[in-house]
Amino acid sequence: MNQFGSFKNPTQITYGSGVIQQLRSIIEDQDFKNILIITDQGIRKTGLIERVISQIGNLNYAIFDETQPNPTVTNCEDALRTLKQIHADVVVAMGGGSSIDVAKAVCALATNEGSIIDYEGIDKCPNDPLPLIAIPTTAGTASEVTTFTVITDEERQYKLTVGGIKLAPKWALVDPEVTKTLPPHITASTGLDALVHAVESYTSKMANPISKALARESIRKISSNLRQAVYSGDNMVARDHMIMGSLLAGLAFNNTRLGNCHALSHPVSAIYGVPHGVANSILIPHVMKFNSYAVPELFSDIAEDMGENLDGLSLMERAETAVNAVKRLSEDIGIPTTLSDFNVDESRLDQMTRDALLSGNIAVNPRTTTYEDVIELYKKSIGGVKVEAI
Repeated sequence: MNQFGSFKNPTQITYGSGVIQQLRSIIEDQDFKNILIITDQGIRKTGLIERVISQIGNLNYAIFDETQPNPTVTNCEDALRTLKQIHADVVVAMGGGSSIDVAKAVCALATNEGSIIDYEGIDKCPNDPLPLIAIPTTAGTASEVTTFTVITDEERQYKLTVGGIKLAPKWALVDPEVTKTLPPHITASTGLDALVHAVESYTSKMANPISKALARESIRKISSNLRQAVYSGDNMVARDHMIMGSLLAGLAFNNTRLGNCHALSHPVSAIYGVPHGVANSILIPHVMKFNSYAVPELFSDIAEDMGENLDGLSLMERAETAVNAVKRLSEDIGIPTTLSDFNVDESRLDQMTRDALLSGNIAVNPRTTTYEDVIELYKKSIGGVKVEAI
């Protein structure tokens, strides 16, 4: 008998081409009057935000479009000021994980005193956040269905996580059509990030039968469609499979957390500004190799799901095939292979390692991980090339 406790999904998900047009019905059904739209300047330039504005009609609204790629505490405070100016009773987030993460933080701060820093950890917000409608424009973070927001504390150069079931968006409108304008390099990095979510969820110590099924289907969809989405962006079949793969991975890791890759990537992004998806893409082959000795059977499954030929291979050889398959996919879509490409060197290894070990993801990683292990994983990801620190 399978014993896994519970499976949470607090967000109402509407999926399919054109579902962004259902925003108006949510606004009317809930009788919202004052709307804050949170996005970034890249989305403004594509014109996608007009599809949101057109449904607001004569209602009062404001747009905050200053979301940064690695959103900061200051970023959240600026957005909160805009929210208070219009007395918003709902937030609509349109963008990638950064915009949705800022929106989650702002919704929490709208009803809870202080700074987002005060709520680091799980279930620290006493009051229910303001309602949030999330419209993802990338097939990557799945922040539209997760119960976490990750924000960079500039002073500490540290990525903090605020979590809790209250933090999840109330509604997610997941529309493959809005990902069509995503540039190839962002399609690549966010898509690989989604694959990392699936891999780490599947191998997490907290994995259960439901999360495993979701993660494996995510791996199948992403690994067989990411190249097409990068190199043929108007291929809507590939785009559809990619955003569904991202969504499935999000539903999975929302219940299992992640692993060493995400724990190690956060300090790299916080200190050196490396895009989150890129940091994960560079780290994941090394983390997979490290973990494969602990759970080779799981990595054998991943190799199978990625369509690799496993005939005649031993269990460890199958696990190694999974590592190579992910590395090859990352290289095929043009993601850098070493952190040294972003001026990451060994001068701040101790700080990065100590920050990584603070992550709850370390605890659910399938292989027990020490300070020395993290140091070695960072060194391998840097690639042995030392450059001047930023």
